[in-house]
Amino acid sequence: MQINPGEHVGLVGRNGAGKTTVFRLISDEETPDSGDVVRARGLRLGLLAQHVHFEAGSTVHESALAAFGHLQQIEHEMHELEHRMAEASDDLDVVLERYSELQHQFEREGGFEYTAKAESILQGLGFERESWNLETEKLSGGQQNRLGLARLLLAEPDVLLLDEPTNHLDVNSVEWLEEFLNTYNSAYVIISHDRYFLDRACRRIIELESGRASSYTGNYSAYLVEREVRREAQQRAYDNQQHLISKTEDFIRRNLAGQKTKQAKSRRKMLEKLERVESVRHDQSSGDFRLQSIERAGTQVLTVKDATVGYPNKILASDITFTLRRGECLGIIGPNGSGKTTFVKSVLGKLQLLAGEISWGTKVQIGYYAQQLDDLDDRNEIIMELRRVAPSTVTAGELRSFLAKFLFTGDDVYKHVRDLSGGEKGRLALAKLIYSRVNVLVLDEPTNHLDIPSREALEEALDAFQGTIITISHDRYFLDRVATQILALDGAGAAEHYDGDYTEYHDWKAAQKRAPVQEQPVPAESGESAKPRETIARPKTKAIGGKGAKKKNARDSQSIETEIAEAEKRLAEISEQLGQPEVARDSKRLKALNAEYKNTDARLRQLYEEWEQVSAETASA
Repeated sequence: MQINPGEHVGLVGRNGAGKTTVFRLISDEETPDSGDVVRARGLRLGLLAQHVHFEAGSTVHESALAAFGHLQQIEHEMHELEHRMAEASDDLDVVLERYSELQHQFEREGGFEYTAKAESILQGLGFERESWNLETEKLSGGQQNRLGLARLLLAEPDVLLLDEPTNHLDVNSVEWLEEFLNTYNSAYVIISHDRYFLDRACRRIIELESGRASSYTGNYSAYLVEREVRREAQQRAYDNQQHLISKTEDFIRRNLAGQKTKQAKSRRKMLEKLERVESVRHDQSSGDFRLQSIERAGTQVLTVKDATVGYPNKILASDITFTLRRGECLGIIGPNGSGKTTFVKSVLGKLQLLAGEISWGTKVQIGYYAQQLDDLDDRNEIIMELRRVAPSTVTAGELRSFLAKFLFTGDDVYKHVRDLSGGEKGRLALAKLIYSRVNVLVLDEPTNHLDIPSREALEEALDAFQGTIITISHDRYFLDRVATQILALDGAGAAEHYDGDYTEYHDWKAAQKRAPVQEQPVPAESGESAKPRETIARPKTKAIGGKGAKKKNARDSQSIETEIAEAEKRLAEISEQLGQPEVARDSKRLKALNAEYKNTDARLRQLYEEWEQVSAETASA
């Protein structure tokens, strides 16, 4: 494979195909058994490590700014020179000359913008201002990984190597990352199981399969189409060649000792030299997640009315209202800490509602898949763990046959749960849930530990499931396949319920930002067969206490343009003054001008954003 400058590449393949090994070869952490890894001279690689380390005692803000170590060194030297100028040392001319050089270099390399840039990326990845002074040692593992990603993005290497960058991000942060990467000028290679992310962030896909790398132009969806076209063409070529070989071998058998022996020998040599076309390798089993037959529940499975969830000292989400019918799937999305799992636990009766009502329908049997997989007993062998939900009459042979559908074969069934990988534990938890034959599945991040083929197998099973599903997920591709309703929690107490899949909801939200929708929500039909996808999708918006409502901006674009012109003019004046020798000699004035430059530049950025927002609102009006 070859990665060219500026290419945006997705590296895909099932677990164990060698994706992470390729990253280790590229970053020189491992050496190849044969062949070469060639890097351009002076190439700067940036690898997102699984375990990141920060300087002891450093804060979130300091760790992010550490990506600009070179600029910080320049800034430090400039401050030292300012002190020497204030002391009126004998070598003032030398000091002034050096200061002028550093100042121009600092400005040229973005010295006045790097702090704002770092803070923008921190916020994009979910670090709000109140967390910036936290020491890195106090961060969770997921937060440390996010901070490591922020530091890597700020460093802007020539090639970014991102191994599962979305693992610890909520949907809002993933969407921010997609936008960031789409404008990233240098190359990057991404390993990810998030197919929606690969679709939006990549323009080329490299597939690792059976020890080989195949390159496809386009995003993940284009790769799936092109792969099938290639496989069909390869199979046709293989079938045609096999037919030719069969006919040729028959000719050789019949004529090798006859009058046409010369021709037979010639064709035999031709066959020996023939480059054989391989048959298409069928995908390895991804697990058989087909769900067992279930008892039919009532038409209305779950009704939630004006529910408020959270804790006595903290409300997480309020005014949640919806009805879930048999055969439908509710997808729950929102930032980390917005109350998704709390809502699910309240629905299951594990936590008390703070307000409102929840009622289950008739003949409902609920199965719960926890994100932490805490329903698994580490002390048990796999087969004994499945027996916990099996009738006493079931034989070991039946349990082994069922576990084989989830890729636990042979002596694997005697492994202890504590020795399993995350993906294996995920498969075992799903096996238990499916074996229990419930008619309502409550799933908390069910795809987290699965590779792409396993996710696709699960999606097909859930699509065919006769019962009802409630699922928390950050996997937008998964939500598009299975969800018929979306419940979005914003982390500030607001909740929105939408009839439709994730993409429909996302497109509606984007339209809301461009021009607020005045249309009133249309209630879903009351019949059993009514599905949101079969009707016109309408938003059911719940803005709590007016938090979801945007204040109308009274300022017009003309007044903002006037302020922009004034700010740009002032920046030019300050820049000119900073280059004057008399200013450089006056340390107090120099510091004041530097501070004013930073403040004016920050204000200018705000004005640009405000102007774009007002212009968009004016255009849509």
